[in-house]
Amino acid sequence: MDVASHAVLQAVASPRRREILRLVWDRELAAGAIADAMPDVTFGAVSLHLRTLADAGLVTARAVHRNRFYRATPEALGPVRKVLERMWDDALWKLKLEAELEQTRRGPQQQKRRTRRTR
Repeated sequence: MDVASHAVLQAVASPRRREILRLVWDRELAAGAIADAMPDVTFGAVSLHLRTLADAGLVTARAVHRNRFYRATPEALGPVRKVLERMWDDALWKLKLEAELEQTRRGPQQQKRRTRRTR
C-alpha cells in the first residue's frame, strides 16, 4: 500500500470524517455549516477533521474572505469510493423503509388513558 492510500484509509476510518465527507459529497459547504450540522462536535474539532481530509486529498478548500468552503474530491478515494457510496445508500434506504413502515403500520393505535379527578 502506498502512502496516499494509507492516508485515505486513515482519514475515512473516523466516523466523524465520514460524516463530513457525506455532507460535502455533492455540494460545497462552509466550515461553519458543516459544524452546525454536527452539534455534538466543537468547531475546532470539525476544523481538525477538515484538515485531515484535506491533507489526504479527500476535500478541497476554497477561501472567500474569512470563510472556507469545502467540497469532497470523490475520485481521490479510489476503490473506497464505491464502498462509502454503497454504505450511504444502504443507510438511506433503511431509514426510508423504516419511515414507510411506521407510516403504514396497522393495528390498534394506543389511546391516551383518561384519569379521573378526585374531589
